[in-house]
Amino acid sequence: MSISPAEIWHTLFGAGDTAHESIIWNLRLPRVLIGLLVGACLAASGALLQGVMRNPLADPGIVGVSAGGGVAAVIALVLFPQFAYLLPGFAFAGALVSSLIIYLLAWDRSSSPVKIVLAGIAVNALLGGVMNGIMVLNSDRIQSVIPWLSGSLSGRSWPHLQFMLPYAAVGLLLVPFAAKTTNLLMLGDQSASSLGQHVERQRFLIVALASLLAGAAVSVAGLVGFVGLIVPHAVRLLIGEDYRFLLPYSVVGGAAIMVIADTAARSWFDPLELPAGILLACIGAPFFLMLLKKRRLIR
Repeated sequence: MSISPAEIWHTLFGAGDTAHESIIWNLRLPRVLIGLLVGACLAASGALLQGVMRNPLADPGIVGVSAGGGVAAVIALVLFPQFAYLLPGFAFAGALVSSLIIYLLAWDRSSSPVKIVLAGIAVNALLGGVMNGIMVLNSDRIQSVIPWLSGSLSGRSWPHLQFMLPYAAVGLLLVPFAAKTTNLLMLGDQSASSLGQHVERQRFLIVALASLLAGAAVSVAGLVGFVGLIVPHAVRLLIGEDYRFLLPYSVVGGAAIMVIADTAARSWFDPLELPAGILLACIGAPFFLMLLKKRRLIR
């Protein structure tokens, strides 16, 4: 249904049509607010991981959020459909547990960025195989899982916002306090230590913060890709590497891109609704390859 800006304005202040009021307050507004939070969390998580790991290809998936959240969601939806209403909780718990396991596997007196990346790749592959195995063995029940794995805000409303808001709010409020530490860790472990930083503790805290942010987003929106990878790079090209500015701009950019992508995926293919994660992947991958070629993001 097409609703004009004037009608939206009147509806928000209680003077609109009853049908418009139901659509805006129960469908559109919570979906937009969730999209803003999801995009902000993913972009901030990606920016933090790229800095703390000194890896331009780091994104929320590197700490096991995608694999952990995916396995937990498949278990909830396929093996225990009676608990499907607890999907956000399952996905959030799976994401954080997976991140912790990867960090512990990478720990051997120290946890260098390379170790975390390699442990993340191995665990992601293992959990991805488990997830695919569960889906193959229960192929008659996977229809409900596909939209979540594709990354979508379809059907999201106030209960989903209420679930993710506390986690997202805490994570986003802590993001500015990580800027100085991330700037120092980007100099390298030895340089950061000489400047008074407890490298291992600080790296663990930032990885935990990134996991909290990404876990909150994944628990509601599913496996949305490329936001945590592309947005920090685009912001970095505009304002540079200083995390005091890169983090807040990434939060704003991620929120805007997620809402725009969700709106486009919902309206461009009417009467079908394409999951926002698919649209982001189709647009984001060529965009990132273009940046990779022109700007030489990886040296």
